[in-house]
Amino acid sequence: MKSENYFVKKANQRKLNRFVEDRYLSFASGASAFLGAACVALSYDMKTKSFGMVPLVVAGLFLGEAALAFLIWTAFKSQVLKSGEVSGGLRLSGIVLAASIINGNIFCGLAGLILLKKNKNLEYQVGCYMLLVEILIIIVSYLNVFKEYVCDSFFIGMGVLAAVILIHGVSLPLVASRVHGNKADKIMFPVALVLIATTLTGNLFSLLLGLMLLRKCYTKEDHVSIAWIDVVKRLFRSQMAVLGAFVIVFLLTMSICANLTFDYGIAIDNNYSLILREPSLAYPFGTDDYGRCVFTRVVFGARISLTVGIMSTTLSIVVGIILGAIAGFYSGSTDNIIMRILDVFMAIPGLLLPIAIIAAFGTNTANITFALGVGAIPSYARTIRASVLTLSDAEFVEAARACGARDKVIIFKHILPNSMAPLIIRATLGIGAGVTAVSSLSYLGLGIAPQIPEWGNILKAGSSYLETNAYMAIFPGFAIVLLVLAFNFLGDGLRDALDPKLK
Repeated sequence: MKSENYFVKKANQRKLNRFVEDRYLSFASGASAFLGAACVALSYDMKTKSFGMVPLVVAGLFLGEAALAFLIWTAFKSQVLKSGEVSGGLRLSGIVLAASIINGNIFCGLAGLILLKKNKNLEYQVGCYMLLVEILIIIVSYLNVFKEYVCDSFFIGMGVLAAVILIHGVSLPLVASRVHGNKADKIMFPVALVLIATTLTGNLFSLLLGLMLLRKCYTKEDHVSIAWIDVVKRLFRSQMAVLGAFVIVFLLTMSICANLTFDYGIAIDNNYSLILREPSLAYPFGTDDYGRCVFTRVVFGARISLTVGIMSTTLSIVVGIILGAIAGFYSGSTDNIIMRILDVFMAIPGLLLPIAIIAAFGTNTANITFALGVGAIPSYARTIRASVLTLSDAEFVEAARACGARDKVIIFKHILPNSMAPLIIRATLGIGAGVTAVSSLSYLGLGIAPQIPEWGNILKAGSSYLETNAYMAIFPGFAIVLLVLAFNFLGDGLRDALDPKLK
């Protein structure tokens, strides 16, 4: 009997696995409930021993949406297990779920969009994430209207965001109906170009979707798979990996669009009439001990953290690839010299090397980027060296040598393209480590100047008010954790997507 129940459960699970809506609805229900519980916890004021009204209202919305998502999910499972199909009426309930994006619930909003469409291709899923990023950006930017004044370019910025949302909203049904398998109608070519142009806002999902459409517009044989699109398809099977990518793209887009919709002066100018204000609609994260808006400082701080993390990782990757490829390809004394020099750098513990470089050349963004990049070079060089050593004796390399190819052609055209998978995975994790490192240096007073909005600086200022105004440290700390986790989730997803054993 127990064995029979086990096989029935496995059979039912296989039925549900045929529908991507199952995992989206289950995740939306759990994540919304977690957000609601978090809002309840944040609404409690340690000083007055009472709960704030606004956070409780938001918590109620999240918990209500979690219950709605759970009910829809339950009905969805019941219909799938009974008939193997989902009724049109249940799919229309996705409209109600999709509307929850208005209060910032991206999980239910995404689940609603996925539920609405019966036959979903990969492009439709990418388009949903693309649209939700812009909607969430305009909602966050709209919070500025509750302040005493907005920046001069606020309405221009909101107009640009609204236009981008309109473009993405119109392109979504076109993507769902005009893309079939590995081919797309020629009408999607101008749509792809427009989507790529909207990447100027920082929305990398629109870039990805545009490139996918361009590639499929010129595919002649539908049955031939497209390697990099297959990698994206496998990546989208991991809910956490795509969620990590969403967080990264959202913060990148927010840091770019903030130039139009946020006033930088509110983040850096002292306003002693607003000192230590509690979180409110005007100041969602409260104000600090100088009267500066913590929310605005966190938004602009994302720019520095992402810039330093990405640029330092790029520096270490470029230099690491060159050194690792030369060491692995030529081996012998060349390999020995390069690796022993890198061993010296690896022997210096943790942040000591960046601290020494910053102490010698001064504290600014360029020096911090250089210091963190130099410190990470040995790990990337060793990763590439190991891959090059493995591939140096491969048959395709021997064939290239037999055809008279030069060493640099063999290295950069034949060996390195086949060594990029572990490097890409390590790079995503390295950016997260870079974000943590720059925040740590700023917290120690060795990084970005204290008056400049950077997450480590904001966290350091808030650490002095943990008992009275804990929000000053909670929100920047949460931003650091969220971004690092996002890169870790994305790295794990890429590892699985690039693993040939899991295809």
